[in-house]
Amino acid sequence: MSHSDASPPVPEPGRIAHRNTGGDTGWSRWLPGLRTLRGYKITWLRHDLVAGLVLTTMLVPVGIAYAVASGVPGIYGLYATIVPLLAYALFGPSRILVLGPDSSLAAVILAVVLPLSGGDPHRAIALASMMAIVSGVVCILAGIARLGFVTELLSKPIRYGYMNGIALTVLISQLPKFFGFSIESDGPLRNLWAIATAIMEGKTNWAAFMVGAATLAVILLLKGNKRVPGILIAVAGATVAVAVLDLAARAGVSVLGSLPQGLPAFAIPWITRDDIVPVLIGGCAVALVSFADTSVLSRVYAARTRTYVDPNQEMVGLGVANLAAGFFQGFAISSSSSRTPVAEAAGAKTQLTGVIGALAVALLLVVAPDLLKDLPTSALAAVVIASAIGLIEVTDLRRIYRIQRWEFWLSIVCTIGVAVLGAIEGIGLAIVIAVIEFLWDGWRPYSAVLGRADGVKGYHDIKRYPDARLVPGLVLFRWDAPLFFANAELFHDRVLDAVAASPTPVRWLVVAAEPVTSVDVTSADMLAELDETLHAAGIKLCVAEMKDPVKDKLKRFGLFARLGETAFFPTIGSAVDSYLAIHPVDWMGREDKSR
Repeated sequence: MSHSDASPPVPEPGRIAHRNTGGDTGWSRWLPGLRTLRGYKITWLRHDLVAGLVLTTMLVPVGIAYAVASGVPGIYGLYATIVPLLAYALFGPSRILVLGPDSSLAAVILAVVLPLSGGDPHRAIALASMMAIVSGVVCILAGIARLGFVTELLSKPIRYGYMNGIALTVLISQLPKFFGFSIESDGPLRNLWAIATAIMEGKTNWAAFMVGAATLAVILLLKGNKRVPGILIAVAGATVAVAVLDLAARAGVSVLGSLPQGLPAFAIPWITRDDIVPVLIGGCAVALVSFADTSVLSRVYAARTRTYVDPNQEMVGLGVANLAAGFFQGFAISSSSSRTPVAEAAGAKTQLTGVIGALAVALLLVVAPDLLKDLPTSALAAVVIASAIGLIEVTDLRRIYRIQRWEFWLSIVCTIGVAVLGAIEGIGLAIVIAVIEFLWDGWRPYSAVLGRADGVKGYHDIKRYPDARLVPGLVLFRWDAPLFFANAELFHDRVLDAVAASPTPVRWLVVAAEPVTSVDVTSADMLAELDETLHAAGIKLCVAEMKDPVKDKLKRFGLFARLGETAFFPTIGSAVDSYLAIHPVDWMGREDKSR
């Protein structure tokens, strides 16, 4: 079998994937699955079939485990597995990505479902389903509006901090089931205290704990081997042990019980008026987290297969999958960083792998709903705990601590925020911190007075070149950021400070504006006021190296006419030459004499 028959097409060596839609127009461009189907090769079928069956061994226990972790009965985890996989196969651009219930969303869903459902499973799934619908609508609209770039606004340290907080929250939420008792959930930190108290009071079910601990140990030991289904082996072993030893009856080990027979049906999730706000907030939070996870994983596998994945279509595909989950008794889903590698290692070539996995799960519900009735909940907790441990990022945070310590502590603040405030509030905190981080450099940018250093062409920061010479009567001031309302006054003050610090009386002040990429109305008015102040002191305000788009703004604001065309220079060197032509001074640092 040739390589071209066994794998999806890849570009020739030395070329990159072409970013087009295969010539499709109209609705067909929104249905990547149809394009894959048209180009499908029969030789891929065996790989997709085998990979789909292998994938099924993970879809069932993981789907059930994440459903329980999200506050809904386990059967809905299988419903949230079947329908989204079918929907994504049609609308999703990635050939290999596997979608389904995910640990990164469990804490967000649980934070909404648990306090509002009052322990009613039907109400719980209605809330969770409506969150999926909200998430789906948000993702679809954002994809159509081509907003696939939005998740790039969260920096890596903030993403690490948020995901570490989510992992900690998920892990804490599963500890009661792991130890075989229950507590009243009241936030991660209070839950941790309640768990410690329950253990000290001897409420631990040691049989359930031993089953959960053994399951967790097997999963972690086999985690590095992609060809061995560690989760399946661990869960199957726990289920057999509980059934053979009759631990449910003899030791009080909680088990899953029989699953309802049948397939997910179309249903509109009805919620009350009081639920609308938290469900909307939770749904939007789910959309942000799920697309952040999905876009990163999608890009990773696109790079491996040397194919291009449109982030906007990825958002649409994820949105349709969530919408389908919400209307077919499921809950919000995301990409899976544990199931996708299983599909890849098993030889998956296209999304037919996910379709086969979904059909196999559906067949299980119809033919053998009692197969997992003895599955212990402590084993399911172990599955979620293992996934939560996998979410925790330590190695790269150590690197960040070494090279940029303030960003490390920013990540820690996000982690603590999620752990203390909760998942949804933690998302809000992460976004606020991201905005502050984004604006901080603009609020308090670097600025410099420039001079001429021997042996180095051009004009450079006198703090970096202490021996640099200043042109008598001329201040060259560089501002390393856009000029806008938040830093306008700071610019004004730093310019005046530079003038005051000049060793000789100043005649000209030249702003080296090459780093200035934008000017708003507030900063333009500030420049007019600065010009008045400098003019009163007998100082001419000039600008060098300003970009044409920024200069066009100054023309609209009337500032270009105010300063005059002669105040604008293409380079710093030409500004210095013009100054020296008007004001002869003792200066041997001209550009022409330095060559």
